[in-house]
Amino acid sequence: MARRKTRTLTELELQIMQAVWKNDEATVEDIRQALKETGKHLALPSIRTMLGILQEKGYVTRRADGRRYVYRPQVRRSQARESILKDVVERAFDGSALDLVAALIDTRLVSADDIGKVRRLIRQVEGRVKK
Repeated sequence: MARRKTRTLTELELQIMQAVWKNDEATVEDIRQALKETGKHLALPSIRTMLGILQEKGYVTRRADGRRYVYRPQVRRSQARESILKDVVERAFDGSALDLVAALIDTRLVSADDIGKVRRLIRQVEGRVKK
């Protein structure tokens, strides 16, 4: 069975985008080096293929720079995170963000310190809503 196509980022696509976001642009060699630093070794043609997919998905654009291409993000990191979160909430939590938050707390993926920070964020949002 063929794998379903998705507008959200796969794990490898996300790693490539992180390399592009890091410097606001990157060449294939820059990306290969960034992946290598994380322990992932990909051939240049594989990276080019992935960049083509990212271009089709609308995540990057490219411009010629001599004999090479320079890739720039077309989607901000915050937009990609939002898209990934929405996908996780829809697929894993039946559309319930509350269930996602509860799971994060129940599985202890959120520290006590983080819970305090979340409380402050909630108070800030509540303060804006009341105005």
